[in-house]
Amino acid sequence: MHAYQQRVVERSVFRAYDIRGIIGEQLDANAFYSIAKAISCRLHALGRSTILLARDGRLTSNTLSDAIAQGLLDSGIDVIDLGTVPTPVMYYATHVYGVDSGLMITGSHNPADYNGIKMVLAGTTLAQEHIDLLFDLVTTGAARQGQGHYQRFDILGDYQQRILGDIRLNRPLKVVIDCGNGISGVIAPEVLRQLGCDVIELYCDVDGHFPNHHPDPTVEANLVDLKAAVLAHQADIGLAFDGDGDRLGVVTNVGELIWPDRLMMFYAPHVLQSNPGGTIVFDVKCSSHLANVIRQANGIAKMCPTGHSLVKKVMKDERAVLAGEMSGHLFFKDRWYGFDDALYSACRLLEILSLSSDTVSNQFMAVPNSINTPEIKIPIVESQKFAFMEHFTARAHFPDAELISIDGLRVEYEHGWGLLRASNTTPCLIARFEAQDHESLFKIQAVFKTQLQAVDEHLMIPF
Repeated sequence: MHAYQQRVVERSVFRAYDIRGIIGEQLDANAFYSIAKAISCRLHALGRSTILLARDGRLTSNTLSDAIAQGLLDSGIDVIDLGTVPTPVMYYATHVYGVDSGLMITGSHNPADYNGIKMVLAGTTLAQEHIDLLFDLVTTGAARQGQGHYQRFDILGDYQQRILGDIRLNRPLKVVIDCGNGISGVIAPEVLRQLGCDVIELYCDVDGHFPNHHPDPTVEANLVDLKAAVLAHQADIGLAFDGDGDRLGVVTNVGELIWPDRLMMFYAPHVLQSNPGGTIVFDVKCSSHLANVIRQANGIAKMCPTGHSLVKKVMKDERAVLAGEMSGHLFFKDRWYGFDDALYSACRLLEILSLSSDTVSNQFMAVPNSINTPEIKIPIVESQKFAFMEHFTARAHFPDAELISIDGLRVEYEHGWGLLRASNTTPCLIARFEAQDHESLFKIQAVFKTQLQAVDEHLMIPF
């Protein structure tokens, strides 16, 4: 048994939705052991004595998982080890086995030298003040003593059967799937084959070096090989998964990337058909067309702050049937459990597409589109980004516009909108713009640029 030591962990790794940092610099096995001791204190306070534990395919995940397990066991917490599985599989386990707490060792879509922890305690995905509380417990060296029981449990087969029992394709589809050498490779190709798809695999072997491209499907540069393969194989669709399997990217048969807000527009009428008057939740970065599509389908549109943990909370509070955000997290409560799951979301997409004999690109032509930008990153010192946003919001002058300040500042005009918010995961501000034509887009960007420079004239603004 390895002898770990409790230690203070630097503040910066305790982020808005998870704990994450560079292994060997910001985090190590002792840090994970210390965090496990803090998590154990929270579990005791919540009246929980058992937790699920899973990990992705990163090079450091096994070592860090061992340290977490030891910290929990040394605190009297029983550990059920689910092994190496995608994040949604851990979420699934918290819904079906009578244990509503789980930890996922994952660096998500970060570079190979990162790792971290996504946490569900007593049925709630931790965010913000709950993560701050863990930092306080780690800093004070809080600990409980005990001896927990450890067991392994193989859940992948159950999860696979649950999806296969829910999804029915009306016709077979030819699918190219790019797992980016992330953990989805252990299950996604097999599930799609079982559904009757003709599957062409790209980078589905799990490799924590990520030798082919960064495992982030919302960056178009990472989808070059997927687009090429879809065209070369004359496939119906291309699907891309991020490093831990909770975010989805979609490419049509003609190689067009479908951004997640347009995916939501495609899902919404189908979900609302069986849930009339249902609520659909989406983050502040999504197209204004999405709210219109939801309302036209007799649903209730609810905008919320960005962040998978925050979306889940709003979804639960509003009893929403569907939710999603621009980063590719998609949450089905209709026929599913309300957590972000790229594989299940992909299967639901294929099910809807299979109802029509039309091509995927033609089916998406019916979904509203606009002139828009991807997320634009404006570099800023980590310690200054939230103060900058406060200053910007207080000073900003946008006449003739509606201001929405639930997460940064979204400025809505009749002809389009602009958004500026502080990233919760990187040292930058995030901007996004949408308009009915290029001229309107440039006008909105120009107004934002003027306002940004009024706060800090040295800011590097790439628009």
